[in-house]
Amino acid sequence: MKQGTRRGALPILAAMHDLPFDLPEFVPGTVWLAGAGPGDPGLLTLLALEALRSADHVVHDALVDPRILALARRGAVIEAMGKRGGHTDSAKQIDITERLVELARQGLRVLRLKGGDPFVFGRGPEEALALAEAGIGFRIVPGITAGIGGLAYAGIPATARDTNSAVAFVTGHGADGEVPDGFDWDALARGAPVLVFYMGLRHLEAMVVRLLAAGRRPDEAVAVVTEAATPRQRVVEATLASVAEAVAVAGLKPPALLVVGPVVALRAKLDWWHPSPL
Repeated sequence: MKQGTRRGALPILAAMHDLPFDLPEFVPGTVWLAGAGPGDPGLLTLLALEALRSADHVVHDALVDPRILALARRGAVIEAMGKRGGHTDSAKQIDITERLVELARQGLRVLRLKGGDPFVFGRGPEEALALAEAGIGFRIVPGITAGIGGLAYAGIPATARDTNSAVAFVTGHGADGEVPDGFDWDALARGAPVLVFYMGLRHLEAMVVRLLAAGRRPDEAVAVVTEAATPRQRVVEATLASVAEAVAVAGLKPPALLVVGPVVALRAKLDWWHPSPL
């Protein structure tokens, strides 16, 4: 894998050695579960960048931007182990956790790098629990979750003073890959003015049916953001009743966020970021 950074990145990396505080040591034989943010490498935290520059072995999921992987230290092993809904070649969760334990027991500094935040619909808790049960030391490094950072890059705030004082973050599919039915759709529809669905494209039509049946308005503003905060970002605005057709016409593909509610209308004035092609 070609290693490198974009112009301007090296001074930032060098400056990390002159910080007015100490970053924690990445101890051999431990695992850091880190969030890579929604896409833009500039959204990495200092701890996530330190992990990339220190790790012996990086085990990443399918949503980590290649520009972020390029920041790994020279000589680090980069291993893809990601889960993607509907993909038969996705790694099984048990295989991922066993691999993390195996690598840590070899005395390596193991970075498990996930898109967004590992504790927000990221299976991070399962992996951390497996490490704890195996007696492996670990650190959680939170990242900017896509439901906040990804929407911001689309010019859509998760909350705004004049529109909503509550927001609900919802997974678009359950552990079995189907539409989540483990919660009360009526309560969800009434409980928050703004709903943000992760990984919801696969079951978009079914979720729209449930939301309409639960009382959300057919003309309510909706946006779908795909590959947020990357050069491939696309945004489609529609109404709740028309969003499934709009997505089909646009040919949008996962990964995607679906946001329902009055904050979508603010994009008309807040659409600040226009990605350049790679």
